[in-house]
Amino acid sequence: MNSAALAPAPAVFSSASVRPRRGAAPAIVSSASGRPRRGARGAVRCEVVSSSAPSAAAPQAAKWAQRTVVLSPQRRGCHLITSKIVNEIRDDLAEFKCGMAHLFLQHTSASLTINENYDSDVQADTETFLSRIVPEGPSAPWRHTMEGPDDMPAHIKSSMFGCSLTIPITNGRFNMGTWQVHENI
Repeated sequence: MNSAALAPAPAVFSSASVRPRRGAAPAIVSSASGRPRRGARGAVRCEVVSSSAPSAAAPQAAKWAQRTVVLSPQRRGCHLITSKIVNEIRDDLAEFKCGMAHLFLQHTSASLTINENYDSDVQADTETFLSRIVPEGPSAPWRHTMEGPDDMPAHIKSSMFGCSLTIPITNGRFNMGTWQVHENI
C-alpha cells in the first residue's frame, strides 16, 4: 500500500454564525448558520475534476464528478467538516489520480477556509478574532437585523473568508500540507 493511501484527511473548516453555548466542545461536523432562515439549509457542492495532457499513445478526455453534500445547521463558530465532506465524496475522489476538488458553499451566512487543526487554540483564536473584528448583538452598528442580530455579522464573515475552496487531488485523496491535516480523521 502506498503512503498516499494512508495520508490523513485535511482540515476543512466552516465558519457559522450563531452564539456558542458556554463550555461547549468544538463540533466535528458542521457548516452554515446556527438556525435555518427562510427554509435554507447549508449545502456544499463539490466538483472533482481531472484532466490529463493528451498523448499520442493514450489520448484521454477530462473527467469530472459533481455531488452536493448537505450539512446540518450549527451554532456560531468554526467547525471541522472535513470528515463529512470526505465521507460523502470518497468514491468520487478515488477515481482521480491527479485533479482538483472545488468546494462551493451554497449559503450566504457561512464560509469555508482551511487552517491548522493540530492545536484547538487555532479555532479558538480565530473565533476570538472574528468576534472582535465583526461585533454582534444589539449594540453592533449593523442595519440589516430583520433575520436576527447575528445575521449581518455572518454575512460579513462569509465575505471575508469566502464560500469556496479548491483543493488538489493526488492518488484519490486531498493533497494538503502537514499542518492542514487532522491526524485523527
